[in-house]
Amino acid sequence: MTVTKFIAYMRVSTAKQGRSGLGLEAQERAIDAFVHHRGGELLSPPYIETESGKDDQRPELQKALDRCKLTGATLVVAKLDRLSRSVAFLSALQNSGAKFVAADMPEANDLTVHIMAAVAQAEREAISKRTKEALASAKARGVSLGGWRERKDGAPRQPVDHRQGTAERQRRAAEFNTRVCRAIAEIQAEGAESMAEIARRLNEQGILTRRGGKWQATQVKRVLAATQAATARA
Repeated sequence: MTVTKFIAYMRVSTAKQGRSGLGLEAQERAIDAFVHHRGGELLSPPYIETESGKDDQRPELQKALDRCKLTGATLVVAKLDRLSRSVAFLSALQNSGAKFVAADMPEANDLTVHIMAAVAQAEREAISKRTKEALASAKARGVSLGGWRERKDGAPRQPVDHRQGTAERQRRAAEFNTRVCRAIAEIQAEGAESMAEIARRLNEQGILTRRGGKWQATQVKRVLAATQAATARA
């Protein structure tokens, strides 16, 4: 039987609430009850934000979404209003592709996705237009698109320019490395020092490698080195 994995996110609006625990305890109880009812598993301590619902700066939310994407977990919140007023949430959720659910209104998940899609529609149309214009421009320059194609004049087939595909793969790899390095930084802050210990904790937390496998010390070292090199080039 497959156990559903969850990452919890909680938010309070004031620093006073955060220090006193007011609001957080109720959210934690609701999340725990929901996850238990679903027969699920919380993969880590909750990510806690002390921000206004109107504030676009939500670093803990981004960490939670990164962890969801790394582990395949579902983001869970106690109440839908912990997220629904946040522009940052809509943007981060759209970009991450993470699943989420609210304990107080789990059926609202699909509704929220539809709302989010409507909000993002204008941007998607703009991206589509720019992509079509770029492809048309490339075609006008004689670049073959979509693999090997026979030219209409009977000339030999020409290979596509793979540089764009390579650049996209490199971009995705860099994004993955950045997310993993955030998780590694949290593990190091908890006292882990060796590559082997970091790899062990990544595996314990359900975080998979880019190819979907288990972490080894050498892989942790490569990710850290690649990220450091990319930072130095920037």
